[in-house]
Amino acid sequence: MRSRLLLVVLVLVGLLAAGLGIPLATFYARSAQEAVFTDRLTDTISFASAAQRPLLESGRGGSARSAFEAEIARYDEVYGVAVLVYDRAGALVAASRPGDRLPQVSAGPGDRLAVALAGRRSQPYPLILPWEADDLVLGEPVLVDGEVVGAVVTVSPTAALRAAETRTWTLVAAATLAALLTGTLVALPLTAWVLRPVRRLDGAMHEVGSAVLAGGGAAPPTRRSGPPELRRLAESFDAMTQAVREALSSQRAFVADASHQLRNPLTALRLRLSNLDGRTAPDASDDHLAAMEESERLSRVLDGLLALARAERAAEHAGGPDGVPVTGLDDLVADRIDNWRPLAEHEGVELCRGGTTGLRARIDPAGLEGVLDAVLDNALKYTPAGGRVRVSTLLTHERVAVSVVDGGPGMSAEDRERATDRFWRAPGQTNVEGSGLGLAIAARTATAAGGELVLGDGPGRGLRVTLWLLPG
Repeated sequence: MRSRLLLVVLVLVGLLAAGLGIPLATFYARSAQEAVFTDRLTDTISFASAAQRPLLESGRGGSARSAFEAEIARYDEVYGVAVLVYDRAGALVAASRPGDRLPQVSAGPGDRLAVALAGRRSQPYPLILPWEADDLVLGEPVLVDGEVVGAVVTVSPTAALRAAETRTWTLVAAATLAALLTGTLVALPLTAWVLRPVRRLDGAMHEVGSAVLAGGGAAPPTRRSGPPELRRLAESFDAMTQAVREALSSQRAFVADASHQLRNPLTALRLRLSNLDGRTAPDASDDHLAAMEESERLSRVLDGLLALARAERAAEHAGGPDGVPVTGLDDLVADRIDNWRPLAEHEGVELCRGGTTGLRARIDPAGLEGVLDAVLDNALKYTPAGGRVRVSTLLTHERVAVSVVDGGPGMSAEDRERATDRFWRAPGQTNVEGSGLGLAIAARTATAAGGELVLGDGPGRGLRVTLWLLPG
């Protein structure tokens, strides 16, 4: 965002500098050209007035023509401007320099000589650009008693004019670059000051989202600084954060209280249904069995909600990784594998252990047991007979991991992102036994320990669930 805002500021500064500099440079170049044009036109008119007698004496010689030729030769020598005199037929009568150094002046229709012989004065040139090397040609008719008897043409080089114009454009370009540099130096601290509260808000919003997903508390209020509009936005965000904190706390309290209060009547209902076993009418036995199964399912859901509430409360009140106990992984992982092995053998699934031994990690033993139970439960549900579930432990430079890879169909990337949501079930798996809370509880437990639960692809079609923890 900062780079985009800086780019916008620089574009605006560049447009402002170009919008002011280009018209100014164009006006200066046009003014300089008009000054040169006016000066050359004045000289051309003067030479046209002086050329009347030399034209009338053309072909007869005379002192007037000699004096005029000497005058235009001195003018050419001083100013470098060629002066050419033509008679009514367009033939060259006098020139300020020898024939081999004369510039080429066409007498065709539409050029300056033809216009002058037609009795009209030369019009101003359009703006001569620095890369155009054409000379400035002006023609003036020579009139005697109102009749055109010839024309005077001056040919002025434009190198000096184009050089001055180039310097002007260079100065404008340098001023534009200086404006951009100044704008950059000013915009850097300005954009930092403007965007600092925006970055704080962005970070705080990310923390709020992470807290909601992890079951922890929302971020504390932000520090207010920057422009007044952003300070008001920070105040609104602080109010929203406080509302989220209170809503999360109320939600957890409600879930925990409701689950706890429902356990006693549910237990009594299950006992009553159990007492009816063998005492129902034959045609009601199927309904009795369905009621027993639903009561068992409701009991599992309530147990999951209580476990989730405890995990979220632990995440909210976690005092950081230093306050989490250190647990040895070998015995606990082996114990959970032995506990689930009978079910794996019953389902025809191989349950094995691998990886590095002797590792210790920061997590509560009961929390690690809950995570492994939830993950192994899912792995055995979705691994077909003849498949394999592998539990591995490993150590990286900074973290310890416990991974479970199943032999099931796996998950898409979109499903993996939602798999730790409460009550989420994979599409097409709604008939699979479970409450949809196992991975959600495991993810909250990992967060409470300062770790994370990551779902990825296994070395086949299966799913890899990795619990990353801080080393002990």
